[in-house]
Amino acid sequence: MQENASEEIPGAISPGRFLRNWHGGPIAVPQHLKGFGGLHGGLALALLTAAMQEKAPGVELVSVTGRFGRTIDAPLRITTELTHAGRSSTIVSGRAESDRGPLLDSWAVFAPSGGDVSWPEVSIPIPEVPGPEECEPFAIPKEFVPITTSMEIRPVGSSRPYAGGEEAELVAWVRLVEDDSPPDVLRFVFLMDALAPSYAAVLSTLALVPTVELTVRPGAGLAKASSPWLLLRATTRQAATSGWSVEWIDAWDAAGAHLGSAQQLRMVRTG
Repeated sequence: MQENASEEIPGAISPGRFLRNWHGGPIAVPQHLKGFGGLHGGLALALLTAAMQEKAPGVELVSVTGRFGRTIDAPLRITTELTHAGRSSTIVSGRAESDRGPLLDSWAVFAPSGGDVSWPEVSIPIPEVPGPEECEPFAIPKEFVPITTSMEIRPVGSSRPYAGGEEAELVAWVRLVEDDSPPDVLRFVFLMDALAPSYAAVLSTLALVPTVELTVRPGAGLAKASSPWLLLRATTRQAATSGWSVEWIDAWDAAGAHLGSAQQLRMVRTG
């Protein structure tokens, strides 16, 4: 893989604008926003989050989960349903589908930002790593994963996808190249799926490791983020010989605040 800085595609809609300007559908899948074959999984989940948020005004995202059924490579429609509206939480379900059937099913938990009681906060400290300006850019060929032209990825350490390493972990600084804004909740959901599968770090031959289920949980630090950069640490904590694996992802901003976490259920696809 070549190591050059990412570049934007002139005239193409950016991921941030794509999320801000979503509509009920049918929504086309731009070629430059695709991941492995179809619409990038994290971007698709962020798109559903934007739609579900409209059913939960005035509250904040606590957790969102998406289950991917098919490659999202056709114009899609989004439907949402308010399934629970209580004083402490609101739950909304959503679905993206095309003429072929369901593509992505999702549900989100929302809650008020404050309360009468202030409970102790627990967060994960940022690992000791060089800053993004000290790390070299790493570009994935756009013919392989087109959406990476919208990002800048700067790996930390020597671990790389499909390099046959000893540890199933990838660590990198990531940002969108469209502007210098810190991540809002929709960008955060999207960027938590920005890295290659960490399981790929122990593979020595190319094999797709698609997401079956993705859960993203923003942390308290996200509202205070002041930099466009996120440090992502993705670690496969469990993998079976059948090809199923479980990945945990943590994110921090450049000031060291923990921004939240994510979990992915993945499987190796050989055919």
